[in-house]
Amino acid sequence: MGLKILLNVLYNIGIIICLVGIYFSYQHGNWPYIMGLVFIGAMIFIFKLRLIKDIRNMGKNP
Repeated sequence: MGLKILLNVLYNIGIIICLVGIYFSYQHGNWPYIMGLVFIGAMIFIFKLRLIKDIRNMGKNP
């Protein structure tokens, strides 16, 4: 369970880094970086949702 909490924290940090990167890339007009960061951020978000779903299922099935 502790590993999953750590993984959740790392996913949150990754999403924040992607959002900051998207903001600065937009200011400088680096569209390829924006597309890459959006893709990576979306993948991290999907992994985070799957992790949350897995944690909820662990609580329902002891």
